Amino acid sequence: MKFHFTASSHEQAQARFDHMTARYGQHALGDCDVIIVLGGDGQMLNALRQNLAYGHDIFGMNCGRVGFLMNDYDEDNLHERIENATKARMRPLSMSATDIHGKKHEALAFNEVSLLRQTHAAAHLDIAVNGQVEMEELICDGVILATPQGSTAYNLSAHGPILPIRSNMLALTPISAFRPRRWRGALLPDNCKVTFTVRSPDYRSQSISADNIEYRDIVQATVKQSRKHDVRVLHDPHNSMSHRIIKEQFSA
Repeated sequence: MKFHFTASSHEQAQARFDHMTARYGQHALGDCDVIIVLGGDGQMLNALRQNLAYGHDIFGMNCGRVGFLMNDYDEDNLHERIENATKARMRPLSMSATDIHGKKHEALAFNEVSLLRQTHAAAHLDIAVNGQVEMEELICDGVILATPQGSTAYNLSAHGPILPIRSNMLALTPISAFRPRRWRGALLPDNCKVTFTVRSPDYRSQSISADNIEYRDIVQATVKQSRKHDVRVLHDPHNSMSHRIIKEQFSA
């Protein structure tokens, strides 16, 4: 079994990278069986995007703080852990946005796509699902469209629902909704196309983020789940992605 190791720039992750590559070797990305990610969730998201062209299994080991997508760090028995790991298939969201200058931006997001106000002015936006306007005007700080694996991240912090990993759903969650004041969001099938249209974009400017990729001064954005891309993330059997998401629903 051939490994390709990738690590975040943090000192601890770099030190562990040196230990692991010395012990298990380092193969080129195009010539490996499994990608081993050393770092936190941010490094994992970067590795997921980089791996789309290769389709390798990915096994992460936490060298950060939370590391929800990661396994515990342990230098021993790596081959055995990989062989016994459970697999969670993840498909990213495909985002296409246009800014006030008419420039188009595209990006993929494995956790969420979020629109956020850039200034003191509240965001005003319309939301359409499959071409039908369902929310004529949402006044808020922003809005999130999250995948099941992303539902436990920023979406949960905004009081959005936690989605089981195989639920085939997306969570649409407002951030500090002012009008409609009691709107808590929506659960959508993952084959929906969601379009956000910004009102008064010159004054009520909004940015859009696909995980950690950001574009500013957005006029309109369309988001849907990509059917062209998917990756397989490996986890130790005692702490699978399904188990983590269930456990998260019972945590304080």
